[in-house]
Order: sequence, then C-alpha cells, then structure tokens
Amino acid sequence: MLANQPAKSVLHRAGNPSRYFVQSSNAPKIFLMIARSEDYVEYCREVAQGIRDVGDLALRGKNTSEITRRVNAGIIREVGLTPADDLVDVGCGDGTLLRLAHESGVANAIGLLATEEEAALVRRRGLEVRQGFTHSLPVADACASVVVCNNVLLVVPRERIPESLREIERIARPGARVYLGEIPFVPGPPPEPEFETVRETLTYLFGEYGTRAALGMARRMIFWKLTGKPMIIRSGSSVSFYAEPSEFVAMAEEAGLELVRYWPHDWPEGRFNYLFRKPSDFDHDAFDVKDDPGSELELTSVSRLSAAEVRNSAVSPW
Repeated sequence: MLANQPAKSVLHRAGNPSRYFVQSSNAPKIFLMIARSEDYVEYCREVAQGIRDVGDLALRGKNTSEITRRVNAGIIREVGLTPADDLVDVGCGDGTLLRLAHESGVANAIGLLATEEEAALVRRRGLEVRQGFTHSLPVADACASVVVCNNVLLVVPRERIPESLREIERIARPGARVYLGEIPFVPGPPPEPEFETVRETLTYLFGEYGTRAALGMARRMIFWKLTGKPMIIRSGSSVSFYAEPSEFVAMAEEAGLELVRYWPHDWPEGRFNYLFRKPSDFDHDAFDVKDDPGSELELTSVSRLSAAEVRNSAVSPW
C-alpha cells in the first residue's frame, strides 16, 4: 500500500560515507557491509516470502491472532457494518476483517495489500485481495459503502498522505463510512544504535530483545556471508507519518471527508482512531452515530466538527 522509499544505512560508518560496516570480531580485516532499509514495501515482501503462518501478515507479532480478531471486531462495531455494505480494506493484513465481514453476511469485501506476494497468500484463504498502493487504489470510483485503512497510513511517506486520502475519498460512495485507524500523533521510536562489531551487535540484540532476536540475526549474518546476498536489515518499525488530530482532520477535510468522531487507540499508546464519512445529499441522520460517553467527538445532523473545532476540543492531548 505504500510508496517505495530509499534505503538508509545504519550501524557503523567506515570510510566511504555511503557504506556502513560491521567488523567481524574474529576476523579484524573482514568487514560485513550491512545496510538498513526503511522501504516498507520490501519489508512486506520479505515477510511474505519467509512466512510460515499467514496470520503473521497482520504484522502484530507472533501468536497474536486473537488480538488481530479483537481489533477487527472492534472496527466492525465502529463502522456499523451490515450485510448490505460493500467493504474495501486498504492494507488488509492477514484478511481477518474480510473474513469477519463475510461471516456477518457481507457479500462484497475486497482487501488490498502492498505486494503481490502478500496478496497471493491471503487469496489462498478464499478472499478477494489485490495488490495496490494507498496513493493508487486498484478499485473503481464510489465502489465502497465502508472503507477501512487501519495501521497503514503511519508507514506511508508524509508526502503521499494527501493523495492517499484523496484515493480513499474517491473509492467511497456518498454517505460511506471511512475508518482510518492507528494514526500516531507522536514520532516513532528512535533508530537502533550503531555498533562496530558483530559481537556488539549481537550482544545488544540479546540484551534488548532476547535470545531469539540475537540468534535470528546471527543466522541472517551467516546466510548473507555464505550466499553473497546483500546484507540489508528491513525493520518495518519506522513511523513515516504522524500528525496531531487537528492537522490530520484538516488533511482529511481537504480530501473531501467529514469527521464523525475520533478517540484514543488502546494499544500502542500515542495513536488515535478516526471515523469519517463522505458527504452525501441525504439527511445526516441516516447515519446513526453511536452515543458513547467519554472523550469521543461526534457528528450529528446539526453539528459538524471542523478542523478548527478539533483544535479547541477538550479531547486534544495538548
């Protein structure tokens, strides 16, 4: 679902400013060139090529299928999905939302993924999944009454966000509900520290992430060394886009969407979920907005929140 991004090298810079090396601790004159790429599309492709459990395409970690199910069940509740809806899930992961939609009676549910490798895996589950990017969605105009894009826009380069939002607006039919979830309002974690030697690298990984991470990196280093393949670490954890609610709402409004409400995401912290709608000619009361107590913002037939009102809202964390 993303635009390709240039690779960025990490670890230890040695001599040539465009090359980064880890020096082998048992062979001082041999250097292993390791680069780090923030290209999320290639990260997704790499995950798909080496995957054992399709559930891992949800990218929430190992053995998290129940968490994935709960998250997607919550999305279904928030958008008020009904059997009459046509659903497009932009960045559908392992297809859990599509499966739950079908189980609830939805006949037409399409998922989109960044790479054909991922899409092919999820299609094996009997789901309709296509390859596409957020800024160029391979579906028709006004084809969806519900559009979901959860935990995706945070890895889209900031310069691609406006056109991605316009694409989401394009595929939504008038009156459609649009769920844009897990939008950070703070930057992501800092990059991993740099190290000069293999020993230091593996020691850090063991101390920070445990035996599995250290052994995994050791196996990758051996594989790279034996095969002569490029030594590239693709983390998949970088946050490319984050925005305060007022800024994000303004961007969505510019794309032609109306805010219904937004609320803090449970975990991880530092993110908000947003429910928008595409304006239509019918009465706004046709969309039944849930009256939940708390900090959610709501859109009614007589009250439409603008970006300026969001800035002054009590739910703002600033």
